[in-house]
Amino acid sequence: MSFVIERFPLYFRLVRLDQPIGILLLLWPTLTALWLAADGWPGTHLAAIFVIGTVLMRSAGCAINDYFDRDFDLHVERTRDRVLTTGRISRVEALAVAGELAGLSFLLVLPLNRLAWVLAGVALVIAITYPLLKRGFSMPQAYLGVAFGFGIPMAFAAVQNALPPVAWVLLAGNIAWALAYDTEYAMVDRPDDLKIGIKTSAITFGRFDVAAVMLCYAIAFSLFAAVGLAAGRGAFYFAGVLCACGIAGYHYTLIRGRERAPCFKAFLHNNWFGAAVFAGIVADYWIRR
Repeated sequence: MSFVIERFPLYFRLVRLDQPIGILLLLWPTLTALWLAADGWPGTHLAAIFVIGTVLMRSAGCAINDYFDRDFDLHVERTRDRVLTTGRISRVEALAVAGELAGLSFLLVLPLNRLAWVLAGVALVIAITYPLLKRGFSMPQAYLGVAFGFGIPMAFAAVQNALPPVAWVLLAGNIAWALAYDTEYAMVDRPDDLKIGIKTSAITFGRFDVAAVMLCYAIAFSLFAAVGLAAGRGAFYFAGVLCACGIAGYHYTLIRGRERAPCFKAFLHNNWFGAAVFAGIVADYWIRR
């Protein structure tokens, strides 16, 4: 136990709890799905399960990702100082941390139904396989969108014990959004990724990267609007989507020059995009209840 306590600051950095943006990008669509599935407040127990589960699974995913990318990260300016890459923790430690966190996540879903259990297993497989896609798949960011949106079908499964069409439309919208923000992220690392042979959407889109990002945002807006119409949501929900649209417009001003720092700022700012959509749905249920 004393060893774990001594090493905790390194584990904290391994799972990126010092960089909560990944947790937030996972959390907003998951909470939005919970509210939709429950037709309002989902209850304290479900909200707690999904919030804690989001933190645990994102943390486990970071440890798994760093394990597979440890050699590549040495050659990328943004990642070369990660604790596993620099040898401050061992490969075995990284896998042990990932396993512990994944195990805790599984314990969280035990009170839920069997459909949620099955989807939790699928989510784990996706988290493990995502880092491997960067070796050969030209747009791993799309697969990341599935990983970062998989809380959506899990939320519907937990509440309704079913996966209605609106859940899949919301997931598709989240994939489009994730492809937009993670392409912005990939634009930061593009010079390094080209040297080491990593596949990313920023490289695949080439000189059309900015246009592709904005197209993905537009697809996301359309699908989120379709979700609102299908779920019978009102003006406050659509105001949230419209606010997110304005945020995406701001991102265009940041990424059009393709400079590293503004592209990274745009990526981080997507927290407010997700928050706007979630705030819209919460306000809509609150006002119209």
